[in-house]
Amino acid sequence: QVRLEESGGGSVQAGGSLRLSCTAIGYTAYKYCMGWFRRVPGAEREGVVVVDRDGVATYADSVKGRFTISRDKDTVDLQMDSLTPEDTAMYYCEAGRPTCLGGSCRCVPALDYSGQGTQVTVVS
Repeated sequence: QVRLEESGGGSVQAGGSLRLSCTAIGYTAYKYCMGWFRRVPGAEREGVVVVDRDGVATYADSVKGRFTISRDKDTVDLQMDSLTPEDTAMYYCEAGRPTCLGGSCRCVPALDYSGQGTQVTVVS
């Protein structure tokens, strides 16, 4: 079992920045991968970024060059710059095990556990 404690978020004008933070507490195996996804009402979840315990991150095309994730043990911070109204969503931290195939393991979105979510609103 893993509990995720999120902080950050809020409202900002377009072009501004926000920072989200998340700490995972619990069983080590389920903290190998961490990341963030977001969801707007009526839409499918969108993976934003995942990062493994070595700090190797994979970003969604929609946020590349604008969002940066950093990881220190079981805490991840998501720095979001150049925000646009299209980034408005509920952001959820997630954590879990890697996906392994043929002896190779990597972190992919839709992990085992997710947090309560924190709202990010970007106004134009």
